[in-house]
Amino acid sequence: MADKSYKAELVGVYGCPVAENPTVIMEEAGFKSLNLNYRYLTMEVKPEDLKAAMESLKVLNMKGINLTIPHKVEVLKYLDSVAADAEIIGAVNTVYVKDGKLYGENTDGKGFMISLKEDGGLEAKGKKVVIFGAGGAARAITVELALAGASHIIVINRNEERGLALVKLLNDKTPVKAEFAVWDHIFKVPEDADIVINSTSIGLYPNIDEKPEIDYSTLKNHMLVCDVIPNPPQTAFLNEAQKYGVKTIDGLGMLVNQGAIGFKIWTGKDAPVNVMKEALKKEFEV
Repeated sequence: MADKSYKAELVGVYGCPVAENPTVIMEEAGFKSLNLNYRYLTMEVKPEDLKAAMESLKVLNMKGINLTIPHKVEVLKYLDSVAADAEIIGAVNTVYVKDGKLYGENTDGKGFMISLKEDGGLEAKGKKVVIFGAGGAARAITVELALAGASHIIVINRNEERGLALVKLLNDKTPVKAEFAVWDHIFKVPEDADIVINSTSIGLYPNIDEKPEIDYSTLKNHMLVCDVIPNPPQTAFLNEAQKYGVKTIDGLGMLVNQGAIGFKIWTGKDAPVNVMKEALKKEFEV
């Protein structure tokens, strides 16, 4: 009988809640496509258990883990090393294990940037950006946009303290001009904006009928409107924006592209991006 290993390499995601996270669909489709004996585990980890969960990566000899809400910032204290851009962002969404040490990366913003270019046909250089939200996704996206040469970023957020903190980070750590506007009214998008991004959870399943409170009539057809929500891909926000003749990109591109970077980090293999994207489209029936 030929030698055969029944040991699968383990990766996955920690979050709370996490049941609606569809990453497993695309990652396992990618593993299967390349005949890799990997398993992607979707695991609910409570905030108070994160330290033990991170230690378990080494105990179980796992290859790594994704982090989602609410762990992306808190995880920093349990890592041995953090990539330079992730350090600026102040959040990590992908961890890999090497020689018994935990290394942190942030692939969210990189995934968005690939989608911006490939799906939206835009480069960030010289662009004016309006972004709704100031959480982990917003931090990752705005830092990558700033490092890629965006000229001006306006952060719109209900929580003033968090919004101002993000603007300070951008102004202090990157070359971009950033400013904050509190989101306590129906927001009018400036006419000279080039890119408009929803980085909040508004519209995420199961609240699929919700959309950000903005004056949609202020959207102009030269703008690119983006949503980071992958479930459902076609959100109420995008549906409303499309009525005003703007081009839109959904959250699937960002999800797939950031997942493909993690795939390469864990396996050492180039991710089959098209296979992963088609698996998600099939899952969401789009």
